[in-house]
Amino acid sequence: MKAGNFELVEVLHQFPEQENAVYRKELCIVDWFGNGPKYDIRGWNSDHTKMTKGISMTEEEFRELIGFGKTYLEEQQK
Repeated sequence: MKAGNFELVEVLHQFPEQENAVYRKELCIVDWFGNGPKYDIRGWNSDHTKMTKGISMTEEEFRELIGFGKTYLEEQQK
């Protein structure tokens, strides 16, 4: 979906909906202002025309986050 300042390239994951929420958190690939696609986590409305504040990451940053998350969770299980 292309709109104004962004192009929603792909929805990778939708997190569970919160009761009575207008926005649903999603992990997407988004191209902001034509600067190339980035991994993006934020809340979107059902037709992806409105969104909440969120965070965008390069592939390198996203890989680092995933690596940290795995390590952290493994340490918590010990």
